[in-house]
Amino acid sequence: MKINATIKFEYKREEYTKIAFKSLEPDNIGYINSFIDGKYLICNLSGNSIGTILSTADDLIFCEMMVERTSELLDIE
Repeated sequence: MKINATIKFEYKREEYTKIAFKSLEPDNIGYINSFIDGKYLICNLSGNSIGTILSTADDLIFCEMMVERTSELLDIE
């Protein structure tokens, strides 16, 4: 059975969305189809088991949190 999930991240600025996309892209190749929609990074996951989806989502969220924290350091407004 094929299982699909979508995770949507919202950023303060479009430039942070681009940074997140570029930062996460190497880990996502072959596992996650992602794209930018304005201030949103949309990640589509698919797998054959719920365990695979949960593991992939967990990894994605952890990595995104690191990108977000780094971006916050750059936010001087």
